Amino acid sequence: MPVSHDRRVFLASVLGAAASVAGLSGCAQSSAASTGTGASSAPLADKVPAGTRLKIASFQNQQQLLFKLAKLPELPFTVSSWLNIGAGPDVINAFRAKSLDLANNAGIPPIQAHFQGFGAKIVAIDVTRKPNYVFATKPGSDLHTVADFKGKKLAFSQGQAQGVVLLRALKKAGLSYDDVRLVPLTSNQFLTALQSGQVDIAPLGNQQAPAYLQQYGPKGARTITTDVVDLLNLLWAPVSVLEDRAKAAAVAAYIPQWAMGLVWQYEHPDVWNEEFYVKTQNLSLAQARGISALANKPLFPPRWDEAIAWEQETADLLAEGGFVKKFDVSSLFDHRFESLAAEAVPEEYRK
Repeated sequence: MPVSHDRRVFLASVLGAAASVAGLSGCAQSSAASTGTGASSAPLADKVPAGTRLKIASFQNQQQLLFKLAKLPELPFTVSSWLNIGAGPDVINAFRAKSLDLANNAGIPPIQAHFQGFGAKIVAIDVTRKPNYVFATKPGSDLHTVADFKGKKLAFSQGQAQGVVLLRALKKAGLSYDDVRLVPLTSNQFLTALQSGQVDIAPLGNQQAPAYLQQYGPKGARTITTDVVDLLNLLWAPVSVLEDRAKAAAVAAYIPQWAMGLVWQYEHPDVWNEEFYVKTQNLSLAQARGISALANKPLFPPRWDEAIAWEQETADLLAEGGFVKKFDVSSLFDHRFESLAAEAVPEEYRK
């Protein structure tokens, strides 16, 4: 569909910084097309070479804490830094700056990176079956269902999971982009935008909602739940990292421990509630238990067929709205790593 003037303005506001770096005007498509080769052709090394180092994202220190609590085996390489980076746009910027080698995100940031002409590949998949997000209303709101979003201002982050959850919810409710006002923000701006009334609705993670409701529920704020799922929790890395034989071997060594850590977290909610949510996120134990009750059982499929299909649907949905150009998402997956997570966990966590 053609991109309207308003949509072009929207895209410019969201992607302006990235455009100056990636040269989006005219060359993004050709640059993105060139990222589909190279990284997936060389076989993985059997052993991580001595002296190999990786810079890994650890949002809110979660990965480091998991390694400590789950007593995971020592990694056969050096983690030169654990970066407190989580949001997709921040991860892409860190990838570009070569200050980050491996990150944990949802399905939409790799699509956004491709659109910006940056080469990166998905190396591990954890499938989620239950919603990770709810829609929070501003204080004093009278909204109760997604159908009520018509004509309202909605916080929208094109390059993050929250963005695709919103788009999928609108589509399921029969609302078009023209029925609502999408306000371009990043997820770390959502709470402030809600509190100030800049937006009527913002998608919040299950971890964020309890604290928001505790403060603003008495002032009329509420949450609206849906069955819209953000299917993919994934690891991904720049093509330049995966073309480095030593670093690719280190990534392959990290994936099993990532999977085992998620399984441990799921099987030990009481410990995780106390050590992470209560001690580091300042939530009450009751709030922490409420979040853990909504937690997804980690699932690491030996094959990525479902993940690829879902990623294609997501990319197509963004393309329909004029946010990205249509493309074949299979180029985003590095199949050398496909079975590693599944092989590291018990059968019940594979499907």
